[in-house]
Amino acid sequence: MKPLRIWFACVLGVTISTLLGWSNAMFMALLPVFVLVSLNRWNTGLFVQLILGTFWVSVQVSLIIGFLQPYPIIMLIAVGIMLLFKCFAMHHKSTYIFGYVGLLIGSILLNFGSYQAFDLDNFIVGIWVAALMALPICALAFYCFPEPIGEQVAMSVQGQDKEPKAILEQTALGWLVAMAAFVIFQVANLNDSLSAQASILVILAPMTLAGSMMAAKIRIIGTVAGCMAAMAIQFILYDMFDNPILYLVSYAIAAGIFCRWLAKDPVWAGIGFSAISALTIPLTNNMVPGQQDAFFAILYRASSILVAVIATSMMIWLGYRLLKSMPWLFSLPRQVSIEEKD
Repeated sequence: MKPLRIWFACVLGVTISTLLGWSNAMFMALLPVFVLVSLNRWNTGLFVQLILGTFWVSVQVSLIIGFLQPYPIIMLIAVGIMLLFKCFAMHHKSTYIFGYVGLLIGSILLNFGSYQAFDLDNFIVGIWVAALMALPICALAFYCFPEPIGEQVAMSVQGQDKEPKAILEQTALGWLVAMAAFVIFQVANLNDSLSAQASILVILAPMTLAGSMMAAKIRIIGTVAGCMAAMAIQFILYDMFDNPILYLVSYAIAAGIFCRWLAKDPVWAGIGFSAISALTIPLTNNMVPGQQDAFFAILYRASSILVAVIATSMMIWLGYRLLKSMPWLFSLPRQVSIEEKD
């Protein structure tokens, strides 16, 4: 039932956004998918983390940009403190979703909010609506496609409690890469590279060198699959793309394939989520029936993600080597035993 739940929530989110003319269709589809991938049974705490994480980071970014943008050094320090706490929260199961959502959405808001022509308030409201709508959408998905009682298992969340030294090392690695990405997107004119920025943080999620290298491969494979599906939908529908029924049916068919991947092992789940993202974002954000197709947007997405993945992998490797060259930085005070005292 899990693939059906994910598929239902994804298609329902896009359908609601399309019929109501909302501009946040990608979040309406991807936030429910992001949560449902980690759930095999209903868990209210996970949705609370999603909603609170989205609201809290939006407030933080609004305050930082509103008050500190004229002071770059102070703003950099404030952003560094904010991202540090998000990275630290990702190492515990009870706060993983809160930390990761804050890191991902916070970085996106910081990037777009730095451009004067961008309507940050409207974008934030759209994310709030999507986060709030994720609760009833997922609840309806569980109601329509409940897990058989005999097959219910505990939820799977990526974050896990670790040794203090490992937490410090991986938090430092994640923070270094997140801050490097923030500085790069602030200095360069990359206001149309949402997919590239999201890819950096998706790769960063494992917070380890080996995990990030695997995530990079998964991101590339999933992106290629999703972009090919988006192009196929555009070419097949062509002039009929402005027909909402044909558009939604085509999207539902393509999403159904990727949602089956999301219910498999973690590797397939990562590929499926990347594919769903690559399918959803161009068709909901860049495609304007009768005015603008998404062909070049899809090509740009694929190329920008490829560059971002390669650059991020290099940054993670360099950061890993840098931290390993300074083991004293993470050395914890050694507890002295009673025998040693004597």
